[in-house]
Amino acid sequence: MATDSFPQRLPTLDRLGVTDPSNVSSSEVATEWLNAFSAAITQSDPAAVVDLFLEDGFWKDVIALTWDFRTFEGRKDIKKLLNARLVATGLNELRLLQEPLNEPVLQKVYHDLVWLRFCFGFTTKHGKGIAVVYLVPLPGSKWKAYTLLTCLNSLTDFPQKLGSLRNWETDHGSWEEKRRQETEFSNNDPTVIVIGAGHSGLETAAGLKYIGIPTLVIDKKPRVGDSWRDRYKALCLHDTIWYNQTPYLKFPPTWPVYTPAAKLADWLEAYASFLELDVWTASTITKTSWNDSTKTWSVEVDRGGQGTRILTVKHLVFATGSGGRPKVPDIPGKASFKGSAVHSSEFKSAADHIGKKAIVVGCCNSAHDIAQDFCSRGVDITMYQRSSTFVISTKSVAAMLGDIYNDDFPTELADTYNTSLPWAVVRRLQQRMVPMVAETTDKAILDGLAKVGFKTNLGIHGAGNTSLYLERGGGYYIDTGASKSIIDGDIKIKNGSAIESFMENGLRFADGTELQADIIVFATGYGDPRDFMREVCGDEVASKITRVWGLDEEGQTAGAWRYCGHDGLWFANGDLALSRFHSLHLAMQIKAIEEGILNKAEI
Repeated sequence: MATDSFPQRLPTLDRLGVTDPSNVSSSEVATEWLNAFSAAITQSDPAAVVDLFLEDGFWKDVIALTWDFRTFEGRKDIKKLLNARLVATGLNELRLLQEPLNEPVLQKVYHDLVWLRFCFGFTTKHGKGIAVVYLVPLPGSKWKAYTLLTCLNSLTDFPQKLGSLRNWETDHGSWEEKRRQETEFSNNDPTVIVIGAGHSGLETAAGLKYIGIPTLVIDKKPRVGDSWRDRYKALCLHDTIWYNQTPYLKFPPTWPVYTPAAKLADWLEAYASFLELDVWTASTITKTSWNDSTKTWSVEVDRGGQGTRILTVKHLVFATGSGGRPKVPDIPGKASFKGSAVHSSEFKSAADHIGKKAIVVGCCNSAHDIAQDFCSRGVDITMYQRSSTFVISTKSVAAMLGDIYNDDFPTELADTYNTSLPWAVVRRLQQRMVPMVAETTDKAILDGLAKVGFKTNLGIHGAGNTSLYLERGGGYYIDTGASKSIIDGDIKIKNGSAIESFMENGLRFADGTELQADIIVFATGYGDPRDFMREVCGDEVASKITRVWGLDEEGQTAGAWRYCGHDGLWFANGDLALSRFHSLHLAMQIKAIEEGILNKAEI
């Protein structure tokens, strides 16, 4: 583990020098700790606060104290946070939550790892939030915080226009014209332009709209949802419906557990309509310029046959996906290949290639989906595996998510719990869980793959698909059936030798072997998420942007949903769960800037 950037140890019972504390009153322990914490906060006494934490404890913050996504490790750094931000934040009105599902509870995570989780509400000078605390036992019946999350949920003076705050006015025939003018921005320019009408763009626009920020979504495709609709036809989400819910408008109870991409595309189109989001489709941004004096963008938009508009806006949000341009390896001899060679982003259906031979280059989710599509249609298919792949079954993923993502658990609370632990802790937990799953639930699949020469791994530092997703944006396969086809020999595997060149009728490898193909699909991933931003904003702006995606030194997602190095420029990237949760946090940051609450120079 020498190269592991998160080498922390879990607070096991042995390490803490205690036995299983199963006979305690969770409510009494939580109340006693929170009373002491509240008193120290009220007295603005950072030293007393940090004394309530383990020496190697954590404080994770989602825009409550820092207006950023931060994780502070150890008493020293937590004290620095409090010295800098406690008084300025005005943390106040701490209240133990004791409703069903957020009440204090003792959790036996593993046989040697026990903690007491509880939640409390709080206010700041500008908002309201929820905190999640994980206490661990110490000798002498003492309890201290191993980790604390503070997460801002709303702005006091600028609440979302939901529930009782929704529009109560009657409308007698003016709604359609009003919506037309709103969507056209006939009388004003938007404050925010969101680029991309996929799930991240639409959810961000919804968060902005209902917090009072005029927002325009621009997409180059003809219809909302085409970013999903135009992908390969066999695409289906590998995560469950409960994990993939959309904010403000939930899937109906009839919705399938695993959503086909085309169905999701139609849902997003309806989502934009029902939530009255302002979207220009078939439109492209042709020019932008940033005025650093006025902190505004001038944006020229080609509306695809409806003329050109020049808009002045405060913020650009790039919601163009977690990756950039499609990546295809540079292989000699492509001009000699008589067949078709495409990136997975261009591939549609194996139905167009029945009776032919196919190669899929790559071995992660898209590669497996496409290979299975070929296989199901009787196409002679070989998958070329460039490196080992982390494989986990949908059954195992559903089981791991199912404790909090299910019909009986509020999605908002599930999201809070899901983000409540720092990445350093999540990684350590995953390093226990992943091998356990591989040796039990998924053992038959993994053993079968090994027998046919398919190479697998346990993810970065053995932490599974979570680490691969957060750090690389991919590199794994959540098995929806292709593994059985590989084990049965219906999908053939080639690995262990680099591709040397194209041939007229396929690929030649460095070991001298050849594979014939009429079509080769490169499921080889995507480039830097900043690619599209660079094309729109230019090199000067791009040079100021931090890394986008991957984990920073604190284990937070770099550059997405938070300040990225340039004023008025943001990235909204991630799967449906991440976008659902953080779209509101991005909206609150922008609202706070526009209302003069947030000034980065003062943080």
